[in-house]
Amino acid sequence: MRHFDFAPLYRASVGFDQLAEMMDRVLTNDAPQPGYPPYNIEKTADDAYRISIAVAGFADSDLGVEVKENALIVSARKADEDGNRSYLHRGIATRAFERRFHLADHVRVIGATHENGMLHIDLKREIPEALKPRRIEIAKPDVKAVEKDVVDAETVN
Repeated sequence: MRHFDFAPLYRASVGFDQLAEMMDRVLTNDAPQPGYPPYNIEKTADDAYRISIAVAGFADSDLGVEVKENALIVSARKADEDGNRSYLHRGIATRAFERRFHLADHVRVIGATHENGMLHIDLKREIPEALKPRRIEIAKPDVKAVEKDVVDAETVN
C-alpha cells in the first residue's frame, strides 16, 4: 500500500492535525476489519445519527456501551450458559466482540435501546454556541460627530 506524506499539510495549516492523523491511520491500516456483528449507520436528521447493531442472542446485561476519548466502544460477552446443551447446528453467533466507532468532535451519545435483537445507539452533533456562525452588525458612523468636525474645520480656516 502507498504511504502518503502529510508533512506539507502540517506546515501549511493549523488545526488539521487530527484529520491528517486519521487519514494516515486509515491508509496504513492493513488489518482486515471484522465483519461481526453486522451494523448500520443512518442519518436520522441534519445533526442526528443512529448506529444499529445486530446482537441476536445477547441480553441487556451482556452488552456494554462506553464512550472514551471520542470513541464509541460497543462490547458484548455472553455468559457461558450453554455447557449443558448439545447442538446439532449452531448458526446464531454469540461470540464476544468489541466494535469501535470514532466520533467526530461535538458528537455525543444520546442513548441506547435494545429491542428485537438490535442495539440502537442514538447520536447527536451539538455545536457549541462559540463555534456557531454569527452575524456581526456593521455600525453606522455618528453623523453629528462628522458634521461637527467639518464645521470646526471651516471656522478655523
